[in-house]
Amino acid sequence: MKLVRYGAMGQEKPGLLDRSGRIRDLSALVKDINGEALSPAGLAKIAAVDPASLPLVDGNPRLGAPVGSITKFVAIGLNYADHAAEAGMAIPSEPIVFLKANTSLCGPNDAVEKPRDSTKLDWEVELAIIIGTKAKYVSEADALKHVAGYAVCNDVSERNFQIERGGQWTKGKSHDTFGPVGPWLVTADEIPDVHKLGMWLDVNGTRCQTGSTATMIFNVPKIISYVSGLMTLHPGDIITTGTPPGVGMGMKPQKFLNAGDVVTLGIDGLGAQRQEIVAA
Repeated sequence: MKLVRYGAMGQEKPGLLDRSGRIRDLSALVKDINGEALSPAGLAKIAAVDPASLPLVDGNPRLGAPVGSITKFVAIGLNYADHAAEAGMAIPSEPIVFLKANTSLCGPNDAVEKPRDSTKLDWEVELAIIIGTKAKYVSEADALKHVAGYAVCNDVSERNFQIERGGQWTKGKSHDTFGPVGPWLVTADEIPDVHKLGMWLDVNGTRCQTGSTATMIFNVPKIISYVSGLMTLHPGDIITTGTPPGVGMGMKPQKFLNAGDVVTLGIDGLGAQRQEIVAA
């Protein structure tokens, strides 16, 4: 299934895509795409309904992030060997973990703000894991049982804030709109192999990133198991898993985003995003 949240910011309703790609309203079945709705039982309840029996949503509404009421937005750094190389950093011996503020989460096509005093605004196409059941100290063997689904994420980054202002990556990762996720949550059963997904990102129509989840240093089970040993993961929590090469910081000369630029990105089977950069 492909689950969506649609409507004005802060007023999103739950929905799913039918076979024709039209949005069907799920409001009579679940209050939101979060919590129990993302559990195996909750997803089975939704899957048992004939989409044609659900109200059809008219027009082309705004899409919000496909999960609501998250307790945390976790991110993994330097998880692609070729990206670590372009950043001039050693391949990590264990996952690098940081947090993006929950308030950075936004819809897949919402405008991205360039913060005040920003000089190095960058892009990162990433695979996002959406947790479906509580995970604490889970083994790698059991890790995928805790996944509700996957989505596209742009881990928007301000490199000056991230690297040059006293450390702490969260500084450069947490501005409002720095976490576009979606367009939808694709349930795990629709992804035969999450480690064989092509990834891409364009800036103003020019291809900058081309990669594959096959080149992750730490795979999805390892990431979930590792993070669950550091903090309890709850249904709806997001883990974004690192980016392939082609970010602006790694270019020679470096290239960064300015107001008016347009970023488009996508992952095989998970859809695509589009963001225009605007001044905060």
